[in-house]
Amino acid sequence: MGLDRSDRAGVLVVTFNSIDSERKLDKNGESSHFELICAEDGGKVKNARKMVIFGASVFLGAGLLLTGCKSAPELTKANALALIQAKYDQTPAVGANITVDDLGMRQGAASKLWERTTIYPNKFWADFKLTPEGKKAVKLQDGSDTIKWRPDSLTDTHFSVIVVSVAANHLKAHDVADPQDEVVPGVSTAKGASFTEAVNLDGVPDSLQQIAHNPGNKLSTKRQADFSLENGAWVLHSIE
Repeated sequence: MGLDRSDRAGVLVVTFNSIDSERKLDKNGESSHFELICAEDGGKVKNARKMVIFGASVFLGAGLLLTGCKSAPELTKANALALIQAKYDQTPAVGANITVDDLGMRQGAASKLWERTTIYPNKFWADFKLTPEGKKAVKLQDGSDTIKWRPDSLTDTHFSVIVVSVAANHLKAHDVADPQDEVVPGVSTAKGASFTEAVNLDGVPDSLQQIAHNPGNKLSTKRQADFSLENGAWVLHSIE
């Protein structure tokens, strides 16, 4: 094997000669030889080496990128419901506001929640005092124990008063929809889901629950919850 410089600038010629003890090896003779031409400056071999190194770098970089990039955890309906309910459970329990109209007043009197103590000359105004049983079930917003019934006329069926259940509860969330990608100001990764917010009547006497289901009472409301991804975990961002 010999190393020769060719006439071409910057080209190294590597010559492999067969071993022949009986013949002299001559550079220009008949000895079989193989020349490997390596480009020292800008040649094909150098370019090929660069391409191999570049390809390996790209492959390695892509592998590191995929390793370091973790996808967001799934936010299921059950997860969303748990986050919403946890928020409600952290809020102080309160009594339910119950609208009592003409029908409700008659139902409450029949159930001995209140009784009429005064009737006024116009025959349609009256006072109803809470019974001992009624005081266990409801409170009045003015803090008294007397419902002041003041409709506009004998035929006024739209007048109503509001009583508050003594039993205090947290709101309940249910019927959560599948969370969807959402755009929320100030949040890089967000999802949203609609759900139903319901008044909880646990511990409320049946007679008062019947009144609570009369027209004029709204025991459930459609809401929207937004969630944000923080430190790799979903959290409740807001409820509207």
